[in-house]
Amino acid sequence: MSALFEAVKRRFEAREGHAQPRRFTDPRTAQIESFIPAAVLIALTERERPGMLLLHRPSSMRAHPGQVAFPGGRIDPGEAPVEAALREANEELGIDPACVRVVGTGDLYRTGSGYEITPVLGIVPPDIEIRPNPAEVAKWFEAPVDFVLDPANQKARSLEWEGATREYVEIMWEGHRIWGVTGAIITNLTHRLNWHD
Repeated sequence: MSALFEAVKRRFEAREGHAQPRRFTDPRTAQIESFIPAAVLIALTERERPGMLLLHRPSSMRAHPGQVAFPGGRIDPGEAPVEAALREANEELGIDPACVRVVGTGDLYRTGSGYEITPVLGIVPPDIEIRPNPAEVAKWFEAPVDFVLDPANQKARSLEWEGATREYVEIMWEGHRIWGVTGAIITNLTHRLNWHD
């Protein structure tokens, strides 16, 4: 096992069952009776300064155009969250599932659009081949894990939308605006890993 895998797994498992951190959720989730299951892959690269793989959705997409996201999508019937996350990462970024060492699944995140997302944390080689699917990915990038998981870089923001104030987390890295659901999942992961303790 790699040093990064062991370190992340140890931190990940140490927090299992602990009180969950405050989430930046859409208040509309209170009115939703059933959610569509989905999963995303949080892929950390195995290098001296580990990175986190993220992508920009094409501006032509109906949902969340141009936004930064993790590879992921709906869970198919009979499919486990880990399987779904690996399948989606393969479809969107060409990541070979055999190259991903899965650490575990993170805290469920519910969205105002009716999705219940399971984040799947995995470690990938630093030289993994990335082949983005242009239908689903405008571009991809790798942000340093120590930067995105630093609470000092996770800025609390709010906006007025549909007559209500919405709170969210924003992380800016080299012109990439990481916010919304992705920002919230990263914030939850920061608490789960105690990365800066």
